[in-house]
Amino acid sequence: MLTDALSIWLWLPCMTAAVGLMFLLISVCCDMPLATAGYCTIRAFLLAEFAASLEWQMYSYTAYTLGMGREDAARGPLSLFFVALVYIPVFLLMYWLENRRGDPLTAMSFRLQELWSPVLIALACFFLSNLSFVYSGMPFTGSALTDIYNIRTLVDFAGVAMMYAYHVQRCELYMQRELDAMQNILQNQYVQYRQSRESIEVINHKYHDLKHQIAVLRAEPDAAKRSAYLDGMEEEIRDYEAQNKTGNSVLDTVLTGKSLYCARHGVELTCIADGGKLAFMDVMDICTIFGNLLDNAIEYELRIREREKRLIHLAVHGKRDFLVIQCQNYCPEIVEFRGGLPVSTKGDSAYHGYGIKSVRRSAEKYGGTMTIHNQDGWFQVNIMIPLQEASV
Repeated sequence: MLTDALSIWLWLPCMTAAVGLMFLLISVCCDMPLATAGYCTIRAFLLAEFAASLEWQMYSYTAYTLGMGREDAARGPLSLFFVALVYIPVFLLMYWLENRRGDPLTAMSFRLQELWSPVLIALACFFLSNLSFVYSGMPFTGSALTDIYNIRTLVDFAGVAMMYAYHVQRCELYMQRELDAMQNILQNQYVQYRQSRESIEVINHKYHDLKHQIAVLRAEPDAAKRSAYLDGMEEEIRDYEAQNKTGNSVLDTVLTGKSLYCARHGVELTCIADGGKLAFMDVMDICTIFGNLLDNAIEYELRIREREKRLIHLAVHGKRDFLVIQCQNYCPEIVEFRGGLPVSTKGDSAYHGYGIKSVRRSAEKYGGTMTIHNQDGWFQVNIMIPLQEASV
C-alpha cells in the first residue's frame, strides 16, 4: 500500500528490500546457518508471490464483476476477505505438505555453492511472472489485464511446484545417503567386533602359555635366544595394540582395520589423533578421507622391501580455529605432480586417481584445503578444515 504510487523503476528495489526483510526475519527467528536461511527465504518468497498473485487475480475478477472501482475496493472489506480466503488455505496446505514428510532439519543444511539452483529457479520465475508489467509487446508477455494475471499466477505456481519437487528430491537423497552411511557403519562395527574377538582369543590362548614361556626365559642362559623369545612375544601382542581409541567411533573403526592390516604385513603405523575434533563431519566424509589416505600410503609402503622402512604416521589435531589432518609415509622416490595431484612415473595408481580426488572434494566440502608435499624422503598430505559446530 505504501509503495503503490511509486514509479515502476522503483518497484524492483522495493521487492529486493522485501526479500531482505524476509531473510532477516528467518535468520533472527531460526537457529540455522545463513545459507540455510537463504534457501528458506527463496521458498518462502516464491510461495508468497504465488499467494499474492492468486489473491489479487481472484479479488480483481470479483471486483470487476461487481462493478467496483479499484480505489474503493482496495480499501474495502472485500480486499481483506480475499486475503483471508486465499492466504490461509495456501499456507495451511504448504504447512501440511511440509509437516507430513517429517524431514530432518539436517537435510536442509546448505552451503553457499549449493544455492545456485534455487536462486536461478526463483529469479526465472520472478522475472517471467512480472515481465508483462514492464514490457507488454514481447512474445512471452500479455497485453490484456486478464492475460497478465494468468501468466503471473501460473508461473508462480510452477515455481512453487519446482521448488517443492527440488526440496523433496534433496531430502530423499539425504535420507538415502544417511541409510547407506548407517549400513556402512554397522558393517564396520561388525568387522571391528570380529577383529576384537580374534585378538581376545589370541590373548586368552597366550595367557595360558605365558607362565611356561616365562619359565623358559628364566632357564635360558643364552642372551640371544632370550631376545628372540621376547621378539616373538612382542609380535604376537601387536594385534591387541592395534585397537585405537581416539574419541570418534568412526575413526576408531577405520584405524583399527588399517592398523591390524599393517601389523600383519610389516608396516609400522603410528597415530596421534584427537577424534573429538571430527564431530562436525559426516560419517562418509570421515571414511573417505582417512580410508583413502591410509590405503594409498599402505599400498606404497608394501612396495618397499626393507620392512623397517615401511613407516606411516597419521596426526589429527586442532590448531587455533582449524582441524589439521596430516598423513605421511616414507617415500624415497621423487614423485611427479600434475594439477596439484601426484602422478607416478611408473604408471601405477598408488598416488593418483579417484581416491585422492575424493579426499580433496571432502575437504573442500567443509571449506578446507588439501596440499601434498614430497621432500626429504617423505610423502605428506596436509588437510586444513575450519572447525565447525557439530550438527544436531
